[in-house]
Amino acid sequence: MSGDARSGATGIGALCVLAASVLWGTTGTAATFAPDVGPLAIGAAAMGLGGLLQALAAGSRIRGAAHRLRKERGTVALGAASVAVYPLAFYSSMHLAGVAVGTVVSIGTAPLASALIERVADGRRLSRRWMLAAALGLLGTALLCVAEAVHAAGGDGPDSVTGTPAGIALGLVAGLTYALYSWAAHRLITRRIPSRAAMGAVFGLGGLLLLPVLMVAGAPLTASWSDAAVGLYMAVVPMFAGYVLFGWGLAHVPASTATTLSLLEPAVAAVLAVLIVGERLPAAGWTGIGLVVSCLAVLTAPARRGSSRRTRPAEGGRSDGGAVRAYDIPRPPVGSRPGDSG
Repeated sequence: MSGDARSGATGIGALCVLAASVLWGTTGTAATFAPDVGPLAIGAAAMGLGGLLQALAAGSRIRGAAHRLRKERGTVALGAASVAVYPLAFYSSMHLAGVAVGTVVSIGTAPLASALIERVADGRRLSRRWMLAAALGLLGTALLCVAEAVHAAGGDGPDSVTGTPAGIALGLVAGLTYALYSWAAHRLITRRIPSRAAMGAVFGLGGLLLLPVLMVAGAPLTASWSDAAVGLYMAVVPMFAGYVLFGWGLAHVPASTATTLSLLEPAVAAVLAVLIVGERLPAAGWTGIGLVVSCLAVLTAPARRGSSRRTRPAEGGRSDGGAVRAYDIPRPPVGSRPGDSG
């Protein structure tokens, strides 16, 4: 694959992740339309049913890649367990600390967790571009978090003494598990497993793990048509469609880049909260959103022409020097079919 073709694939992968982040950013606002449904029920319905839909849609590809998936069963199991934990921690974090703070902590810490995982597991070095983008994004999400927390303290928000610290702790768990299943899916994809098969296997198994939680806590979802509609929307649009897009993106960008691009999610969530829910965002919050947009611009800007020549990574994701820059894209393995990434 030529440098221009790889650059185009990188751009498409980034756009897929950004589109997924926009869909995910709607979840907090959607949840406000089902106020009587608890966070465990919302999380289990969204990720559980959405994961099972992914597995059903990718059934033929999962069967075709069954042998390779069995060889990578440890990675699949790690990804599935992380998929099961993530929504329970994420929606509980938003419930306890507020939508903005829970979202910002959960999504804002994921790039750092991804970078650490890739450094330890894959030997990746972080490029200066990634570090600049991550710094802008994290500063922006921190400003957004502080602005929302200060604003919520003056109203009828969550209990700041007990709820906010617990919500932040759960947000850290959500950020770690988000990074783990993103890394697991990317690892499967770079080992000749089609992206839809990898995502379907990981999210399908994660969905199965969430079914008992849904059975225990999901009764309020059937209490009214509006509550059921919220649960259905969360499962089909942000989780099913969003993670299909995310899987396509992971076929072309590393997990650390994908999780950094997903910093768009809290910015979208904050804007929707202002436009639809009627929340007010202080100036510091808008500044934070501007920094997040700057982060995305740095990550998605075309590389200089001279930097498009990269050393081809080996099977484990390492280059000849044992490290891959955070925005390098592994080429398809020799003998792979053009359709394998889907």
